[in-house]
Amino acid sequence: MKLRTVLFWPHLVTGVLAGALILLMSATGVLLTYERQLVAWSNSDLRSRRPSPRAARLPIERVVASFQQAQPNVAPGSVAVGADPADAVIVSAGQRTFYLDAYSGRLLGEGRQGMRQFMSDMRSWHRWLAAEGDARTTARWLTGWSNALFLFIIISGLYLWFPRKWSSHHLRPVVWFTRGARGKARDFNWHNTLGVWCLLPLFIVVASALPMSFPWANDFVYRAAGEEPPAGRRGGGPAERGAGEGGRGGQPASVSTQGLDGLLQRAAQQEHGWQTLTMRLPESARGPVSIAIDRGDGGQPQLRSTLTLDRSASVVRYETFASQGPGRRLRSLMRFAHTGEVLGLTGQTVAGLASVGAVVLLWTGIALALRRGRSWLARRRSRRNDEPMAENPAA
Repeated sequence: MKLRTVLFWPHLVTGVLAGALILLMSATGVLLTYERQLVAWSNSDLRSRRPSPRAARLPIERVVASFQQAQPNVAPGSVAVGADPADAVIVSAGQRTFYLDAYSGRLLGEGRQGMRQFMSDMRSWHRWLAAEGDARTTARWLTGWSNALFLFIIISGLYLWFPRKWSSHHLRPVVWFTRGARGKARDFNWHNTLGVWCLLPLFIVVASALPMSFPWANDFVYRAAGEEPPAGRRGGGPAERGAGEGGRGGQPASVSTQGLDGLLQRAAQQEHGWQTLTMRLPESARGPVSIAIDRGDGGQPQLRSTLTLDRSASVVRYETFASQGPGRRLRSLMRFAHTGEVLGLTGQTVAGLASVGAVVLLWTGIALALRRGRSWLARRRSRRNDEPMAENPAA
């Protein structure tokens, strides 16, 4: 039996069995492509207004104090400052975010929930079919194995999508769209062409999702990098997109802000070219303070670091991406390779286009399978109708 035949039938059956779930995950993946940018855009009018070209930002202590006066029943959990002079100071409390003017401390408003909630709903469908409670375990098992089957479809497609003969005549219909094709010819052309062009980005997107679905896959990443998996983080790994924004669940609690502005200024000096500084607000006036420094756009772990300072601004710990273990670095890169964010906006766009290609791949693949099934049934009926005539020629 030829290798193409050996691969074709599992490829087809796998696509039929898992096609609906893969199609759903691909479609929601398209909608989640620019999640961070769209959430930021929905709040783009909440900006700081510099009263004069030389005006300085308020110390962060005064901004937080202003927030506590405006929202006395909400305990801030973290505060984020952007490098752009027009960036608002963002105070997070649980799942809520508040925007304050960096020059006056005035509360500009709370982050709008419409776009955030839509993305949260899409993420819920993408990860666990919008299931709740204990049903999420089953749903996550289904999406995880559907993703694994999709990886097999992609790998087997590496052989099946390319022509048997490598000539321009045979190669062109499977690497470019055929004008005027209809029906089966169109579906076959689209299926092969998109399979070839989307092969590499889809492989990265799908393979990098496995550690988020299976503990064994997460452990494999660490061990492949020569590192033991961290205890208590089996299958979880680095924070996933859409995780909570920190804070203390919105419950009133004391926050010590004394001297925080000097610590932020010290963090700004640690790395030139920073884009965002995010400080976890401490409850103790004596404990160390951790500040996340991001030189990227929020989805590039290789451009992140964490600086921990004591209250005299002396460095307690400074952790960069390069200082992490090889397993953790690889796991972080894979997490954001799944969304393409590791390569910034360009990577997100490529991942989004690959997800669009996956939708068309699944659609055309199922259509081709249905056509094959109908043709098989028609041939079978035709043979049944011919059998009596063969037995009785006089008829």
